[in-house]
Amino acid sequence: MRSIWKGSIAFGLVNVPVKVYTATEDHDIRFHQVHAKDGGRIKYDRVCTVCGQSVQFADIDKAYESPEGDRVVLTDEDFAKLPVAEKHEIPVLQFVPAEQIDPILFDRSYYLEPDSTTPKAYVLLAKTLEQVDQVAVVHFTLRQKTRLAALRVHDNVLMLQTLLWPDEVRTVDFPALDGVAEPRPQEITMARTLVDSMSDEFDPSQYTDEYQIELKKVLDEAIASGSGTVTTREEVAPAETDAEVVDLVAALQRSLEASGRRTPAPAAKQAAKKSAAKTARKTAGKSPEKAVRKSTRKGA
Repeated sequence: MRSIWKGSIAFGLVNVPVKVYTATEDHDIRFHQVHAKDGGRIKYDRVCTVCGQSVQFADIDKAYESPEGDRVVLTDEDFAKLPVAEKHEIPVLQFVPAEQIDPILFDRSYYLEPDSTTPKAYVLLAKTLEQVDQVAVVHFTLRQKTRLAALRVHDNVLMLQTLLWPDEVRTVDFPALDGVAEPRPQEITMARTLVDSMSDEFDPSQYTDEYQIELKKVLDEAIASGSGTVTTREEVAPAETDAEVVDLVAALQRSLEASGRRTPAPAAKQAAKKSAAKTARKTAGKSPEKAVRKSTRKGA
């Protein structure tokens, strides 16, 4: 790994020099855009809309346009004058319980490596965070952007997880949820039984990215054939599913039976029986003549 940032954590008057590394990486297969007609690579050119000439990256400035249409152009020198003197420092603002940080705020993760011949202060901070079972709220500047972050310990290494600012989380307002009836007790009972049957310890290693595996297989087959194109495969018919779940209890019961992990609790069984009996009573209350007319209408 290559460090992307160097600085120090300001823990009170204690200074902890660190190097920052990106902690995650994606394994998505990369593609180039090509001309469908002849396979030629597609290239992009930075062209000025005024003079029509190509512009080198070094000759490009950044412009801001306000909602009213006012335009301001900033150069690299303008950005350098902004108050980012703390850009090589990670000051600890406060310590908070980890459960108080909503997971929706987490953005990116970074490993911190001690950047000192005597990393005693680094180890001290890591051990302290482990013992108090809290995370440190910090802020630092990366790529000309000030970021809020949570500092915690992961596998005996300090980890920095950047946080979104509160105004970067969208407010939720879904009218479809207004006035929806609360679930019935028997539905809650069956749902909780299903959750219990599917509960286990989280082990991320048991999950795989099937899409990337299949995509790699398709590419390997195309390369092995020497054609450079993908051969047509037979499409697998999708499994049939209910168009609409009318009886949630019955659907949950079927889901529980399909999981095959655990027998439903007595209360859940009783709820399922009550639901089935209720459906039977409704059917029995209809006259044969009405049932025939209803069946005829559906058939029409």
